[in-house]
Amino acid sequence: MEFLLITGMSGAGKSLALNYFEDRGYFCVDNLPPALISKFAELCLQSDLTKIALVSDIRGREFFNELFRELSQLEELGLNYNILFLEASDDILIRRYKESRRRHPLDNEGRILEAIARERKLLEELRGKASKIIDTGELKKAELEEELNQLYFSDQDNNLLHISLISFGFKYGIPRDADLVIDVRFLPNPYYVESLRYQTGNDQEVQDYVLKWPVTEKFYQKFFNLVNFLLPEYQKEGKSHLAIAIGCTGGKHRSVTTVNKLAEFLDKKSYNLSIEHRDINK
Repeated sequence: MEFLLITGMSGAGKSLALNYFEDRGYFCVDNLPPALISKFAELCLQSDLTKIALVSDIRGREFFNELFRELSQLEELGLNYNILFLEASDDILIRRYKESRRRHPLDNEGRILEAIARERKLLEELRGKASKIIDTGELKKAELEEELNQLYFSDQDNNLLHISLISFGFKYGIPRDADLVIDVRFLPNPYYVESLRYQTGNDQEVQDYVLKWPVTEKFYQKFFNLVNFLLPEYQKEGKSHLAIAIGCTGGKHRSVTTVNKLAEFLDKKSYNLSIEHRDINK
């Protein structure tokens, strides 16, 4: 079991980090009171969970009295854990709190700088136990995610983007979760060929018909090049899932063929793909 404790300075980006791990398939818990960590770990060991990430920090108030004892109990359970510690400079933390208009957990008198100094002192020993330390001060969200990817997933598939390809018929409505919608109703329609009408874009005869036209070849070249350009840009912005919906009139012929051909194109690039022909049986 992978058990990751995310902690560090308030305002340093722990919630962003937790969201990142959740997108990577971790079971995530935010603001778990330190006194509950070992009990939570015992429950996890009895479950099917294999990847756990939790945030526990100074919001737990009686932080260190409980936390270090809980970490010792994790070791007694034979559970290997890692600590990710996030920090930033005082100036950046002050700016972030002023921008968010939130109160620092230790700030009871409106003296945020003193609260940050106190928190930094309290976290000093825990910082020394951290297996990974990241200064988020100059990192944008996408840059933080890339840093986490390099630290924790560099030996795995670095392609975070899952692509859903959906064929559909406009007569049945556009998929509500689509990020990109492409209309291929301008392509020659196999529906008007009697021998092809009751086949679908999964059949070779229909594919051959759609693909034989110069307009299809020209469109596919331009469309696939556009997709090839866009996907890395979405990844840079930290997007983990992209739904591309391709529609024709009934969702049986042209859209199905185009989704299948786009899948073949993307499969060569080792993307994580899923295909849904939503309206093919309607």
